[in-house]
Amino acid sequence: MKNGFFKGHGLGNDYIVMDPRELTFKLTSGNIRKICDRNWGIGSDGILELVGSKVADFGLRIWNPDGSEAEKSGNGLRIFARYLHATRKTRKKAFSVDTKGGLVQIDLRVDRYGDASAATVEMGKATFEPKALPCSLKGKELIERPITAAGEKLLFTGVSVGNPHCVIFKSKGQKWSREDLLRLGPELENHKIFPRRINVQLAVPTGPKEIFILIWERGAGETQASGSSSCAAASAAIRLGLIQAPVTVKAPGGSLYIDIDEDFDLTMKGPVAEVYRGALNASFVRSLGGRKSA
Repeated sequence: MKNGFFKGHGLGNDYIVMDPRELTFKLTSGNIRKICDRNWGIGSDGILELVGSKVADFGLRIWNPDGSEAEKSGNGLRIFARYLHATRKTRKKAFSVDTKGGLVQIDLRVDRYGDASAATVEMGKATFEPKALPCSLKGKELIERPITAAGEKLLFTGVSVGNPHCVIFKSKGQKWSREDLLRLGPELENHKIFPRRINVQLAVPTGPKEIFILIWERGAGETQASGSSSCAAASAAIRLGLIQAPVTVKAPGGSLYIDIDEDFDLTMKGPVAEVYRGALNASFVRSLGGRKSA
């Protein structure tokens, strides 16, 4: 289908999937912003672009709604996997995907309706080294380092899971509010010690193997869920000795399940849903600098 798209979500974190071979326009940063706009476009937390790969079954580029590129997305990978299965670009239930943040292996769970309604993703290894984020602070690991945002002194743990994360914990029994996220998220994302910006999680342990997080994504803002954020927050909680693996990570959109081994290799399990498929209207395509759909 010319200028077609596939839309899905993982726990409310929604993405559009597009194959550039089927588009009559280019996915420039400006066009990405237009398509992702929830008032003037389709609306989403980003675009997943199918590309080729020399090292994996499929290649994936991940675009934030502000037009910037992300290295990795856990929910995006599950949506991408469902797209590949639903559109019969593969008949395999297990395959590899090459992302800017590293190679991942995906295993689909196909339900009795024939839908790939859940997926397990090998998300790679978590690291706490400043150069992996990157971060201007020095030292071996970014464990409970001081940072000031919105006039508040905080302690953060920096984690890379192929993309960069800043995790800030409150003690068990305390709570983060949405107002906290909206106040701290933008300042932390753009803090001077993170030269390429960063994803933010406000986290609190809620059980021996459970945490709750609020999420501010780099280039997207507040999201209902995030696979890479769940992996990062779970890794930080394990590294700080707050909980044990495997970890249930709860977010406003629902729960993901993260297993972490002694080397901090990560496995994520969670649901995924298709919302709809369609094609962009010819007049909208023209506004993107493209030709009329065939």
